[in-house]
Amino acid sequence: MTDTNEIVLDIRGQICPSCLLIALKEVTNNADKISNKELTIQILSDDRHATSTIPDAVHSMGFSTDVNKTDAGYEIRIHKE
Repeated sequence: MTDTNEIVLDIRGQICPSCLLIALKEVTNNADKISNKELTIQILSDDRHATSTIPDAVHSMGFSTDVNKTDAGYEIRIHKE
């Protein structure tokens, strides 16, 4: 297995459904790399709704998420278990 790379998407200031659409575009474009555990996507958001819409959508695609609350909002990490 290769070292895992990470894409960081800072979408603070965006609200759903825009957050979801931006995240899904990035996940779709990189689905093979995520599946092969070569890539994770870290999303920075300040929209609370994104903490449910994004994980729900990517779980249906077979990926896992970790959601953490930070001082600046939320971090949503998309990866393959």
